[in-house]
Amino acid sequence: MCIFVALIFLRLVEAFFRTHRYLVEHLGNPVERQLMNEINWDHRLIAIKGTRGVGKTTFLLQYARRFYDLSKRDCLYINMNNFSFTCRSIYDFAEEFYFKGGKTLLIDQVFKYPNWAPELRKCYEKFPDLKIVFTVSTVMRLGENPEISTIINFYNLRGFSFREFLNIITGSELRSYTLTEILASHREIATDICARIKPLAYFRDYIHHGYYPFFLEKRNFSENLLKTINMMLEVDVLSIRQIEQSYLSKIRKLLYLLSLSTPGKPNISQLSIECEISRATVTNYLDYLKNARLINLLYREGEEFPKKPDLVYMHNTNLIYAFKPGQQDDQILRETFFYNQLHHNDSKLKKGSKAGVFAVENQTDKYIFRIDESKAKSNKKTDVYTTAEMMEIGEGNTIPLWLFGFLY
Repeated sequence: MCIFVALIFLRLVEAFFRTHRYLVEHLGNPVERQLMNEINWDHRLIAIKGTRGVGKTTFLLQYARRFYDLSKRDCLYINMNNFSFTCRSIYDFAEEFYFKGGKTLLIDQVFKYPNWAPELRKCYEKFPDLKIVFTVSTVMRLGENPEISTIINFYNLRGFSFREFLNIITGSELRSYTLTEILASHREIATDICARIKPLAYFRDYIHHGYYPFFLEKRNFSENLLKTINMMLEVDVLSIRQIEQSYLSKIRKLLYLLSLSTPGKPNISQLSIECEISRATVTNYLDYLKNARLINLLYREGEEFPKKPDLVYMHNTNLIYAFKPGQQDDQILRETFFYNQLHHNDSKLKKGSKAGVFAVENQTDKYIFRIDESKAKSNKKTDVYTTAEMMEIGEGNTIPLWLFGFLY
């Protein structure tokens, strides 16, 4: 049967090109992600890591539309969902594409192809003028893969920041700022932004539904998010981590129990009893859920996984509404937003001295942040930064919470 498939595969290549053209031409005008300008596109093997639902496919197609002429047929998008790859190897396909003038192959959902890593390695070694850009789940640990770890560059595609959300909703072109810039010049930055838009008018909308791109679709956001969460568990956790299907219900229960108590210190023994799994398994599942970007783990200074975390947060505020659709605790939303946006800035966050306090470290400095009430109290400590939600423009060491959504 597979020999027969090989004989007709020439026709299938044309079908791939037709699909590629259709997808690029019907892409619409999605917001261009900042990551597009941060990637070193000269590298020949590039992975785009991202959780389900953040727009990895759209990102690949945007790249194709921006950098390649459709008529030249030197760039091609393929998806490993296509059943023809059950009988055709990635290498064989790349070889045919390469010798017909192909320059860049975009591979979506590469994990659905068995032994994808050695195939990509072979392509990298045999086709020196071919660039491959592929998407993977955040659960996959590329740096630990001996086949490709030394030849790959990988980048994280995240959900929308508050800045990106504002640009979409208002049609603005607001730029991002580094944490150092915000701390040094937050008043001037906020004044400039507020002269153009009113960020607080959109902040709660972002908190509720602005992180995932599918809020732009004409479907029920909450139902779509719940479907996406379940797909994360079923595919990104179970399938990729090779966990038996019978454990799905236990992982779902664990995630739900965590969501009810976030941010809270997890009782590993009690979770073990309630989910009917061992303490060690609970600890491993916490790590899997973190890598799937469903939760964030906060440790005290000097501790890391596999130690028990001091606090568990949901990964982003949209997830809080998905698990607890009723009235939300404003302080939990504020802390979750802050953790999410700072975590995306590749800063290292640690538990502070008390509730609502974070220690934030970057490559050179360490800062203390207090996530306070909507109207922040006066801050007399010069070494502590206070955030306030209901504030457009800050003063001194008091910074508007929304401004931390401009880090990417």
